[in-house]
Amino acid sequence: MNISYRFFCNTVCALVASVLSVCCSVALAADKPVTVVGITLFDDLFFRDVTEGMRASAKKNGVNLLLAKSNSNLQTEEKIIDSYIKLGVDAIMLSPVDAKKSVAALQRAHDKGIKIIAYNDTVNAEFLVSTIASNQRQLGMSTGEMAHKYISEKMGGRAKVAVLCFDSILPTQSDARVQGFLATVTHGLPGVQLKVRKDGWVADKAIAVAAEILKTNPDVDLIFAANEGGTVGAQLAVKNSGLADKVKVFGTDASKQQVSMLLADDDVLQAVTGQQPFGMGQEAVEVALKAIKGSLVEKVITVPGIQLTRDKPDDIKRHKAKLEAK
Repeated sequence: MNISYRFFCNTVCALVASVLSVCCSVALAADKPVTVVGITLFDDLFFRDVTEGMRASAKKNGVNLLLAKSNSNLQTEEKIIDSYIKLGVDAIMLSPVDAKKSVAALQRAHDKGIKIIAYNDTVNAEFLVSTIASNQRQLGMSTGEMAHKYISEKMGGRAKVAVLCFDSILPTQSDARVQGFLATVTHGLPGVQLKVRKDGWVADKAIAVAAEILKTNPDVDLIFAANEGGTVGAQLAVKNSGLADKVKVFGTDASKQQVSMLLADDDVLQAVTGQQPFGMGQEAVEVALKAIKGSLVEKVITVPGIQLTRDKPDDIKRHKAKLEAK
């Protein structure tokens, strides 16, 4: 065998070995289960539905799903992110504590090749794969539209309004919903006036806040709640105060409890705009998988709201059936 032929054979063998090595590495990577992390702000009905949606999609796609809760605390969020960076997860899906302050920890994750998906709210970062959320102002406008119709037809175009919001934890999101509602409900109705606006987003606290509002503002005859806990709390406060005939509630989100309240005979909760948190959780996992595989995804995915109003019970019952089927 001459030197040229021997060199040729050795070169071919080396190339084959190299290709086999790469193929084995790819195969091993393909066999490794995808691990994604879902971080919620806190443990309420909305985020429970989000995580249920994540679980359903993860199970369907054979994905390893890890869950954590930041309790709307930036330091807790940072510790969670840093711990999962060390574990080498493939993607992080989170409802961020702060659009600006959450970026630093997420940048560290991105630098390690972890895909970042925001849901419910966004962060100000170019590396963000996608934001999956409702249009916050539109949520308020949607409920405001139903309240406007009710006030025009059943309250003589006049109403004294109280608002339950969540300004202290997510001021931008909370204000967008409230301003959307107020702009719509007051349009062309000078007799609609805002009397009081207070925080009350967890049901237990919202009951107490709404009860105090009704006590100190006896002329209030309509309450708008900007989230699920506030809606539930407002409805219960009105009912407990014996004011079901006088005060009506309009709210946000469409959980099983709120659906039951819309169908109840007490006539307190009149309408809500639902956010579809279950679908939001499902979509977050689907987007994470696409990003991990290198597929293109939309930078902003808007989850449409669902209008449910007491005067359309068939729509409410259909939504209830969907919730119970999950």
